[in-house]
Amino acid sequence: MQGNHMLREMLIRFRDGDITLEDAMKEIEGLRIETIGDFARIDLGRAMRCGMPEVVLAEGKEPGHLREIVSGIVAARGICIVSRLAGSEAGTLAHFAEEQGYQVRHNERARMMVISTGERIPPTGGVVAVITAGTSDIAVAEEARVIAEEMGCRVCTAYDVGAAGIHRLFPALRECLEAHAFVVAAGREGTLPAVVAGLVGRPVIGVPVSTGYGYMGKGRAALASMLQSCSVLTVVNIDAGFTAGASAALIANMVVESR
Repeated sequence: MQGNHMLREMLIRFRDGDITLEDAMKEIEGLRIETIGDFARIDLGRAMRCGMPEVVLAEGKEPGHLREIVSGIVAARGICIVSRLAGSEAGTLAHFAEEQGYQVRHNERARMMVISTGERIPPTGGVVAVITAGTSDIAVAEEARVIAEEMGCRVCTAYDVGAAGIHRLFPALRECLEAHAFVVAAGREGTLPAVVAGLVGRPVIGVPVSTGYGYMGKGRAALASMLQSCSVLTVVNIDAGFTAGASAALIANMVVESR
């Protein structure tokens, strides 16, 4: 099985003498679980073990707990990604992080925040395309984009190219044909992912979005449609932009590593 790129790069740096044995051991030590208070056990080794960074779901967490979790992860690993941040909560967390001397990158549409000591993952060479049927799907698509970029991929986007005006899709696809994997987000009847999967020779991950109303609204019709696709299509849960983006990035990075 192909090892994840972060572990591979660390071993190459050790082999080439760029880092000491002690430094390499410190990076591998991140495989441990660290307890914060009596409310959290953070996985500091996810990036080394799985090839993706630790992401903290803000939704449902007490603000004080969220700050402690974020601070613990950044102190140990240099970076923490926070998802599903509400507006006022985002401002409070950003202020806290900046007071700690951390850098903050906030994508308001994606409701995601990247808090770090300043280090960024080097580009892997992986390319991910993120496409939406409508403008209402962009928030979910941006969630996919943020995580794919934080996994070292370059992301090509094409928004508002859905089946209601299918002629918009073809020029957009031409700009993204170098992608190793596609994320396609759609609400309503969820047609677009199956169309894209029938046009490109790459893995396509469909994301049903909770737009639409009435019978089987809130993404349920889109989910059912994608699951019934006669095109070869992988489908994630409703509004699961993070899952789709991380999956696409893993595919893209694996393609690059295998060359």
